[in-house]
Amino acid sequence: MTKAREIMTRDPKCVRTSDTVLDAARMMADTGVGALPICGEDNRLKGMLTDRDIVVKVLAEGKDPRAVRAGDVAQGEAVTIGADDEAPEIFRTMAQHQVRRLPVIDGHDLVGIVAQADVARALDDPQVGDLVQAISQG
Repeated sequence: MTKAREIMTRDPKCVRTSDTVLDAARMMADTGVGALPICGEDNRLKGMLTDRDIVVKVLAEGKDPRAVRAGDVAQGEAVTIGADDEAPEIFRTMAQHQVRRLPVIDGHDLVGIVAQADVARALDDPQVGDLVQAISQG
């Protein structure tokens, strides 16, 4: 069975809680991603920041992305998976929480990110459609 560590993107770039949303947007543009883990000064995962968060919670509300900190946009505790979790568990977690990307944790360390496409490639064909439908509802 395929495990998270086998399909994840390794060593993800992390935006700090103290970085501005503008810094995060630039990091997203530079790395070609639509989401970044938010890490505290202690290197612990504090949440996830998506390009949608920036648009909806900052720009659409007329806030200055140079003044808003990434940590201010994070909501609650991030949904994560373990590095040894298998594809069906990753699928269930994504579907349950309706997220397209999951930080991968090994112990207390952030070691990667698994995206919906990564899981889809690891699942049997009939499960791929189920995954996309489950995540896209709501």
